[in-house]
Amino acid sequence: MTVVSLAHVHDPATTPVFPGDPEFTLTTAATIERDGYYLQLVRRGEHTGTHWGAPGHFDPAGALADELHPADLFLPAVRIDVRAAAAENPDYQVSLADLAAFEHRHGRIPAGAAVIAWTGWDRHWGTPAYPNLDEHGGIHQPGFGLAAVRWLIETGRLGRRGALGSDTFGPDPGSDDTYAVSRALYREHRVSLENLANLEALPPTGAWVLAGGAVNRAGSGSAATVFGLIPPHRQGTRRRWTGPHHFRDPPSPPPEP
Repeated sequence: MTVVSLAHVHDPATTPVFPGDPEFTLTTAATIERDGYYLQLVRRGEHTGTHWGAPGHFDPAGALADELHPADLFLPAVRIDVRAAAAENPDYQVSLADLAAFEHRHGRIPAGAAVIAWTGWDRHWGTPAYPNLDEHGGIHQPGFGLAAVRWLIETGRLGRRGALGSDTFGPDPGSDDTYAVSRALYREHRVSLENLANLEALPPTGAWVLAGGAVNRAGSGSAATVFGLIPPHRQGTRRRWTGPHHFRDPPSPPPEP
């Protein structure tokens, strides 16, 4: 198993803050010289930096962070590469055609998957190009199209569990201030994985994602380290997913004559 980080380092000097969210500060609270130990004080919103969002972030009846099961944060992952389209159009939306092309090449998206849009946007991390604000303060980032998300939900690819992930502020296109995608996503026990990094390390299929972070009482989510777990190859295939915490090797090929 190869473990890779899909998270940015949380640093006020480089971490973009969603417009209107609390300021992110990191200060020294104790030093070894003065106190005998080193400690920092962290102040930020639950959705600053790489993080996951709980259903209650948008759905008033949705589960909050302390009501989720650990398996809600451990999901089979697929990575949809839309970097070329997002480079041409910062408001690009992952479409039904993108999902169809992905499945034609890689097979069906598994039920309850974390469907992650690899937009390439994390190359702007730490610069004004990341929020990409216009003269009116509007955000311009790629995201998921609502029709594509509804299809993922209606077909069970985003089932009772599942996630949308992206290397942007969130799954919604930045230009949509109604958050229609998030409102569709945050039902049942589905979550979001936001401000991801290092998605080039994640294969299109065959990996899993595991989101950590503090679980706050009645939390809307949590700043987190999100890990990609990539099983070893064997005979050119990946070990098959059979549920959380279980992996099964594919059958061995017949011996050569």
